Amino acid sequence: MQPTFSSSRILLPVRPWFIYLTLIIALLLNFLPTAHWPGIPDWVALVLCFWSVREFRRIGMGWAFILGLLMDVADGSVLGQHCFSYVILAFLTASLSRRLLWFPLTQQALHVLPLLLLTQVTQAMMRLVVGADFPGWGYFLSPFVSSLLWVPLTFILLLPQYQPAEQNPDRPI
Repeated sequence: MQPTFSSSRILLPVRPWFIYLTLIIALLLNFLPTAHWPGIPDWVALVLCFWSVREFRRIGMGWAFILGLLMDVADGSVLGQHCFSYVILAFLTASLSRRLLWFPLTQQALHVLPLLLLTQVTQAMMRLVVGADFPGWGYFLSPFVSSLLWVPLTFILLLPQYQPAEQNPDRPI
Protein backbone atom coordinates (compact mmCIF):
# COMPACT_ATOMS: atom_id res chain seq x y z
CA MET A 1 0.00 0.00 0.00
CA GLN A 2 1.40 3.35 -1.02
CA PRO A 3 1.08 6.36 1.26
CA THR A 4 -0.97 9.34 0.19
CA PHE A 5 0.71 12.66 -0.28
CA SER A 6 -2.12 15.16 -0.28
CA SER A 7 0.16 18.08 0.53
CA SER A 8 2.42 17.44 -2.47
CA ARG A 9 -0.05 18.59 -5.11
CA ILE A 10 1.60 20.34 -7.98
CA LEU A 11 0.11 23.66 -8.97
CA LEU A 12 -0.23 24.66 -12.58
CA PRO A 13 1.18 28.04 -13.54
CA VAL A 14 -1.25 30.85 -12.89
CA ARG A 15 -2.77 32.47 -15.92
CA PRO A 16 -2.16 36.22 -16.07
CA TRP A 17 -5.79 36.98 -16.95
CA PHE A 18 -6.86 35.28 -13.69
CA ILE A 19 -4.57 37.51 -11.64
CA TYR A 20 -5.91 40.63 -13.35
CA LEU A 21 -9.51 39.43 -12.98
CA THR A 22 -9.08 38.92 -9.22
CA LEU A 23 -7.54 42.37 -8.87
CA ILE A 24 -10.45 43.93 -10.78
CA ILE A 25 -12.96 42.05 -8.61
CA ALA A 26 -11.14 43.26 -5.48
CA LEU A 27 -11.24 46.80 -6.83
CA LEU A 28 -14.98 46.51 -7.47
CA LEU A 29 -15.52 45.13 -3.96
CA ASN A 30 -13.72 48.18 -2.57
CA PHE A 31 -15.98 50.44 -4.63
CA LEU A 32 -19.08 49.11 -2.83
CA PRO A 33 -20.66 51.52 -0.35
CA THR A 34 -19.85 49.08 2.46
CA ALA A 35 -16.12 49.75 2.13
CA HIS A 36 -16.18 52.41 4.88
CA TRP A 37 -17.88 50.22 7.49
CA PRO A 38 -15.63 49.10 10.34
CA GLY A 39 -14.19 45.63 9.83
CA ILE A 40 -14.76 45.42 6.09
CA PRO A 41 -11.43 44.33 4.61
CA ASP A 42 -9.50 46.33 2.10
CA TRP A 43 -9.94 43.79 -0.69
CA VAL A 44 -7.38 45.38 -2.97
CA ALA A 45 -4.72 45.29 -0.27
CA LEU A 46 -5.55 41.67 0.57
CA VAL A 47 -5.51 40.40 -3.02
CA LEU A 48 -2.48 42.54 -3.85
CA CYS A 49 -0.70 41.07 -0.84
CA PHE A 50 -1.61 37.53 -1.94
CA TRP A 51 -0.37 37.96 -5.51
CA SER A 52 2.73 39.85 -4.36
CA VAL A 53 3.62 36.81 -2.27
CA ARG A 54 2.74 34.20 -4.90
CA GLU A 55 3.63 36.01 -8.15
CA PHE A 56 5.96 38.82 -7.16
CA ARG A 57 7.50 38.96 -10.64
CA ARG A 58 4.12 39.76 -12.22
CA ILE A 59 2.41 41.79 -9.55
CA GLY A 60 4.60 44.29 -7.82
CA MET A 61 4.97 47.93 -7.02
CA GLY A 62 3.82 49.13 -10.45
CA TRP A 63 0.47 47.40 -10.16
CA ALA A 64 0.24 48.53 -6.53
CA PHE A 65 0.69 52.14 -7.66
CA ILE A 66 -1.95 51.84 -10.40
CA LEU A 67 -4.47 50.18 -8.07
CA GLY A 68 -3.72 52.74 -5.37
CA LEU A 69 -4.28 55.59 -7.79
CA LEU A 70 -7.63 54.10 -8.82
CA MET A 71 -8.61 53.75 -5.16
CA ASP A 72 -7.58 57.34 -4.42
CA VAL A 73 -9.68 58.67 -7.26
CA ALA A 74 -12.66 56.45 -6.39
CA ASP A 75 -12.55 57.31 -2.69
CA GLY A 76 -11.95 60.99 -3.24
CA SER A 77 -9.25 60.75 -0.61
CA VAL A 78 -5.81 62.29 -0.39
CA LEU A 79 -4.12 61.68 -3.71
CA GLY A 80 -1.31 59.22 -3.10
CA GLN A 81 -2.65 57.80 0.15
CA HIS A 82 -3.52 54.38 -1.26
CA CYS A 83 -0.68 54.52 -3.80
CA PHE A 84 1.97 54.96 -1.15
CA SER A 85 0.56 52.38 1.24
CA TYR A 86 -0.02 49.77 -1.51
CA VAL A 87 3.50 50.26 -2.89
CA ILE A 88 4.94 49.72 0.60
CA LEU A 89 2.75 46.63 0.98
CA ALA A 90 3.82 45.21 -2.39
CA PHE A 91 7.49 45.86 -1.66
CA LEU A 92 7.41 44.24 1.77
CA THR A 93 5.37 41.22 0.69
CA ALA A 94 7.56 40.64 -2.37
CA SER A 95 10.69 40.85 -0.25
CA LEU A 96 9.23 38.44 2.33
CA SER A 97 7.56 36.11 -0.19
CA ARG A 98 10.13 33.31 -0.04
CA ARG A 99 9.97 33.26 3.72
CA LEU A 100 6.18 33.44 3.91
CA LEU A 101 5.66 30.48 1.60
CA TRP A 102 7.54 28.17 3.97
CA PHE A 103 4.93 28.62 6.68
CA PRO A 104 1.52 26.95 6.92
CA LEU A 105 -1.43 29.13 5.97
CA THR A 106 -2.39 30.06 9.52
CA GLN A 107 1.13 31.26 10.25
CA GLN A 108 1.18 33.08 6.92
CA ALA A 109 -1.91 34.95 8.09
CA LEU A 110 -0.07 35.98 11.24
CA HIS A 111 2.83 37.28 9.13
CA VAL A 112 0.49 39.16 6.79
CA LEU A 113 -1.36 40.88 9.66
CA PRO A 114 1.39 43.42 10.48
CA LEU A 115 1.82 44.21 6.79
CA LEU A 116 -1.89 44.93 6.37
CA LEU A 117 -1.91 46.87 9.63
CA LEU A 118 1.01 48.96 8.38
CA THR A 119 -1.01 49.70 5.24
CA GLN A 120 -3.94 50.99 7.31
CA VAL A 121 -1.69 52.99 9.64
CA THR A 122 0.06 54.59 6.65
CA GLN A 123 -3.26 55.61 5.13
CA ALA A 124 -4.51 57.02 8.44
CA MET A 125 -1.29 58.96 9.01
CA MET A 126 -1.45 60.50 5.55
CA ARG A 127 -5.03 61.60 6.23
CA LEU A 128 -4.09 63.09 9.58
CA VAL A 129 -1.14 64.99 8.11
CA VAL A 130 -3.40 66.88 5.70
CA GLY A 131 -5.85 67.76 8.46
CA ALA A 132 -8.54 65.08 8.32
CA ASP A 133 -10.20 63.79 11.47
CA PHE A 134 -9.06 60.59 13.16
CA PRO A 135 -11.05 57.76 11.53
CA GLY A 136 -11.67 55.99 14.83
CA TRP A 137 -10.33 52.73 16.20
CA GLY A 138 -12.79 50.69 14.13
CA TYR A 139 -10.78 51.69 11.08
CA PHE A 140 -7.94 49.47 12.30
CA LEU A 141 -10.19 46.41 12.61
CA SER A 142 -9.96 45.74 8.87
CA PRO A 143 -6.45 44.16 8.88
CA PHE A 144 -7.52 41.68 11.55
CA VAL A 145 -10.54 40.61 9.50
CA SER A 146 -8.35 40.46 6.40
CA SER A 147 -5.83 38.18 8.08
CA LEU A 148 -8.69 35.89 9.13
CA LEU A 149 -9.70 35.74 5.46
CA TRP A 150 -6.17 34.81 4.34
CA VAL A 151 -6.74 31.03 4.55
CA PRO A 152 -10.06 30.89 2.63
CA LEU A 153 -8.81 33.47 0.11
CA THR A 154 -5.73 31.35 -0.54
CA PHE A 155 -7.86 28.29 -1.27
CA ILE A 156 -10.15 30.27 -3.57
CA LEU A 157 -7.36 31.98 -5.50
CA LEU A 158 -5.32 28.79 -5.89
CA LEU A 159 -8.29 26.68 -6.97
CA PRO A 160 -7.83 27.21 -10.75
CA GLN A 161 -4.19 26.18 -10.44
CA TYR A 162 -4.75 22.75 -8.93
CA GLN A 163 -3.80 19.98 -11.29
CA PRO A 164 -6.48 17.30 -11.61
CA ALA A 165 -5.41 13.87 -10.36
CA GLU A 166 -6.04 12.27 -13.78
CA GLN A 167 -3.31 14.33 -15.45
CA ASN A 168 -0.53 12.92 -13.29
CA PRO A 169 -0.73 9.09 -13.37
CA ASP A 170 2.65 8.64 -11.65
CA ARG A 171 1.46 10.27 -8.44
CA PRO A 172 -0.09 7.90 -5.86
CA ILE A 173 -3.65 8.73 -4.89
